[in-house]
Amino acid sequence: MFSSSLADAPHVREPVHAPVAHLIRGGIVEGIHYGSVVVLGADGEVQLQIGDIEAAFYPRSALKPVQAVAMARAGLPLDGELLSLTAASHSGEERHLAGARRILDLAGLTEGHLRNVPDMPFDAVVRDAWVSEGRLPSRLAQNCSGKHAAMLYTCMLNGWTLEDYLDPGHPLQRAVAEIVEDLTGQRVAGVTVDGCGAPLFSISLHGLARAAARITTAAPGTPEARVADAMREHAEMASGSGRDVAALMRAVPELLTKDGFEGVQVAALPDGRAVAVKIADGANRARVPVTAAALARAGVDPESLTEFQGEALLGGGREVGCVRPVRSLDPVVGSARA
Repeated sequence: MFSSSLADAPHVREPVHAPVAHLIRGGIVEGIHYGSVVVLGADGEVQLQIGDIEAAFYPRSALKPVQAVAMARAGLPLDGELLSLTAASHSGEERHLAGARRILDLAGLTEGHLRNVPDMPFDAVVRDAWVSEGRLPSRLAQNCSGKHAAMLYTCMLNGWTLEDYLDPGHPLQRAVAEIVEDLTGQRVAGVTVDGCGAPLFSISLHGLARAAARITTAAPGTPEARVADAMREHAEMASGSGRDVAALMRAVPELLTKDGFEGVQVAALPDGRAVAVKIADGANRARVPVTAAALARAGVDPESLTEFQGEALLGGGREVGCVRPVRSLDPVVGSARA
């Protein structure tokens, strides 16, 4: 089942994170965000590493593009916005719920077949409206419903059982694990349960960046290319209106990026350049500017990343500071631009 050329699983250890961003208030470092960052060149070689890029960690929803590739390889016939939704951590907007229903309809199934955790919409504005209308948590509103609907559709197409599709020993999840190992180039270090109830595979940050590069450099028409094209062309279906990952894909042509809970983000370009970020304390206020800085370090034009420099620190209602990525993430003069 697994290739003998795979590298060993990453070591399970306490990651040796390093400073990746400073909180500057009034010209003084008020706080430090620790984490790890890896930048890969187009040749796949590590161009920059900060912290511990080889320790086992959980990529959370940043792994969803890989899971979507696994389903596409298993025969999932979706493309476009529905395939983007398959890889989504969606905001719970009506288009996301409608898309998940469409996937279930294609499979001849209903919301009742979903086994993800009932929840409110992820987006705060959408959630507030949901509550004001007296609506209760639902499996369809939960941000992983597109992935779960697609998992059920994949099971139907392959004649696999539905009730236990989240069991790590289920044929679907074994197929996902195989593709995780194939695209990351390393064996899985461990399996646990993600917030939505699906199996979550532990890999390294380096492996996550490799997987993203494999997806974006794949030949046209392959499952990998189908997933990349769908997410880039329908960025709001993979996230939501106003989400930073969608804005980043609009700002940088041909960029594929996906975030995950606990401060994880991965991004890759069609030439194979890729970055992966893990913020140790899970802070989004550091995730966004550190990811943007890593992309600039990889050669993306910094001018296209201006809006992702991070939120301002306020004092008395006015800007008195910022979140500043560490200087080692500064762009290299003369590097390639994209």
